[in-house]
Amino acid sequence: MITVQKKVFVLSTPHTTYAFRILDTGHPEHLYYGASLGDLSAMTPEEIEADAETLGERKEFPEGNMVSYDNEHPALTLENLRLEFSSYGKGDIRDPFVDITHADGGRTSDFLFESYEVTNEKPQFETLPGSYSEDGEVDHLTVVFRDRQYDLTLELHYYVYEDCDVITRSSRLVNSSAETIRLDRLLSTQLDFMEAGWVFTNFTGAWTREMNRTDTRVEAGKIVNSTVAGASSNRNNPFVMIHAADTTEESGEVYGLNLIYSGNHYEALSVNGYGKSRFVAGINPDGFSFILEPGTFFEAPEAVMTYSDHGYSAMSVQMQHFVREHIVRGEWKKKTRPVLLNSWEAAYFKIDENKLLRLAKAAKEAGMELFVMDDGWFGERNDDKSSLGDWTVNTKKLSGGLEGLVEKVNALGLDFGIWVEPEMVNVNSDLYRTHPDWTMEIPGKPHSEGRTQRILDFANPEVVAYMTEQMTKVFSSANIAYVKWDMNRIFSDVYSQYLPVDRQGETAHRYILGVYQLASSLTKRFPKILFEGCAAGGCRFDLGALCYFPQIWASDDTDALQRTRIQESYSFGYPMSVISAHVSACPNHQTLRETPLDTRFNVASFGVLGYELNLCDLDKKEMDEIRKQVELYKAWRDVLQNGDFYRGRTGNIHEWTCVSADKKKAVGLILQELVRPNTQFEQYRAKGLDERLRYHFYSLEQKRDIRRFGDLINTSAPVHVRQGSVLHNLIARFVTMPGEAEEMNVSGSVLMKAGVKLSPAYSGTGYNEKVRYFSDFCSREYYLEAEENEE
Repeated sequence: MITVQKKVFVLSTPHTTYAFRILDTGHPEHLYYGASLGDLSAMTPEEIEADAETLGERKEFPEGNMVSYDNEHPALTLENLRLEFSSYGKGDIRDPFVDITHADGGRTSDFLFESYEVTNEKPQFETLPGSYSEDGEVDHLTVVFRDRQYDLTLELHYYVYEDCDVITRSSRLVNSSAETIRLDRLLSTQLDFMEAGWVFTNFTGAWTREMNRTDTRVEAGKIVNSTVAGASSNRNNPFVMIHAADTTEESGEVYGLNLIYSGNHYEALSVNGYGKSRFVAGINPDGFSFILEPGTFFEAPEAVMTYSDHGYSAMSVQMQHFVREHIVRGEWKKKTRPVLLNSWEAAYFKIDENKLLRLAKAAKEAGMELFVMDDGWFGERNDDKSSLGDWTVNTKKLSGGLEGLVEKVNALGLDFGIWVEPEMVNVNSDLYRTHPDWTMEIPGKPHSEGRTQRILDFANPEVVAYMTEQMTKVFSSANIAYVKWDMNRIFSDVYSQYLPVDRQGETAHRYILGVYQLASSLTKRFPKILFEGCAAGGCRFDLGALCYFPQIWASDDTDALQRTRIQESYSFGYPMSVISAHVSACPNHQTLRETPLDTRFNVASFGVLGYELNLCDLDKKEMDEIRKQVELYKAWRDVLQNGDFYRGRTGNIHEWTCVSADKKKAVGLILQELVRPNTQFEQYRAKGLDERLRYHFYSLEQKRDIRRFGDLINTSAPVHVRQGSVLHNLIARFVTMPGEAEEMNVSGSVLMKAGVKLSPAYSGTGYNEKVRYFSDFCSREYYLEAEENEE
């Protein structure tokens, strides 16, 4: 709901209030963003104005050594005022929202209130993706400010999503003047706070180790989360949190903040000398500039904001709901995602039709639904040094062409998927030899490559049009049901051979606009294809990509322990339905760590499940286990993909719960990183259930390979068994060690408030069928189903 009383603006959701007012000078003073201040519909206009007055700051004299806005308002010092946006030149020396170099060389901007409009619609951006509503109805506030000295217009747009307690913001600058200007910064949101001491949480990392949480308490100075890598997110994901120092999963104040953008981004929390905090977010101004000629405009990406005073879990559920309902779109928004087998870690570049068909047959036998052919199928692509850009089938590998292979895979009862990397080119390719001018590189200067490849200049519309044509040919050539869209390197030598010299600061942003244009064209042309985003794993895991791709490959690291940490961190701002996760071989190809097959499945099942290993090399026991995993996942897929995800304990013990929308079903997880000796007792505490319901709580019966107990077998064997011997392996073929199977009927209240005690773990003194085998990297899934009320 949006309420406007004179020049007081109040945006309300069921549990939050956002308020600002226009001062007599025309500046927008930020008043409040936090827990709901009540039902404004029950208040009189006079009461709303009175409350706004108490929230605003009252000044009689300027602070020392500050700049007064003008002689008519000497007490107004912008440096120490909470604002909805800020600019250079009129006394506010904090992080600016907008920065412009005018035709006369000056950088002062003074945007003052001109008008506002309230509507109930969500118009789409002209150049960027954005949030949406299925019915097209979203409360929308537009506030227009004008710099009368330079004849420029700044629009602030606010959208209220009451169903998930989310408010989004964006900005648009219009050059209404007769002169050309250079835009050096236009951010998307600004939040000013009265106090210092907020904790800034960001998620940093690198290839194969995305989303490492870092908490920094900001008492003074500035903390920045940003990237200039060209892709948004494995170094610094654009999702951040601002929260109180004592906030926990279940209590305390927290703001969740994100950006619907896939390129260079910037988020910063700073504190000025008077103890006020400022958060800003938007396109990274480092290396950015944009020329605006008379009559043109620039629109900044949409920023997403939510708030909870009930801790991280409540905030996360709000964000998860927003992404599921207002970011992901198209045919696959609600559609069940298939279980797939990907060829990459099974074969890498060494693929041919026979090998692929053997893998596909094994996938079908295991109950999988989709087979994906990864890199290596086109041009002369036998390694990463050639053929990117040449999207023609290598008939030496696929003798029947793409269509022939797809027909054979479809005949097995599987859908077919394919890997592409449309943004890249190898120097050793026909495309580069024909068009060296189509790459992002400085002419005549040596170029620094990543993964032996270069980046196509998507700031050039001709390049985008060509790649649209090439991808359309590939996707139309056979019955393609799934596309993995990869992007395997970050920017270097940023330069567009298409743009003039004075517009090189636009290259990175225009590149992302080109990516969006290609993604938009292809997803509209092929609405039935399931597109999965990927950028060397999680290098472009952001809301902008999710506007086109319903799911994203979260990391190239498939190690179960590392994926536990990565996926847990993603859950703060993203739902399980967008997280693609695979079961892979052991030792793991990225870490050489060995983890149990059931743990690899348990972790990957929280999200969109896939497999990425050579099924043809597995023994019967492993294949039987995978077959049962796939069957189990399908039975609980709706909960695991579409449920609300809650974190419990983190650290050495990870505790997860995923709950269906009606709270009648849930899946829980307990995972242990390293065993702690002589620790028998453990409990599982659920979240998100209905405390009024009773649940059937159970786990599957555990059976353990006797070899996991090593030479402890000799404590009960009638003859000595040497560990790893033929006899040891023979016994393991016929004898498995039974383990615990939990089963109880318990109330939602007990499950959430007290937790249930689990069977005792092995602690060095004995083992039977009631004892939990729970060593390093072990885990259990638990299944909860509400009991039907008896009449």
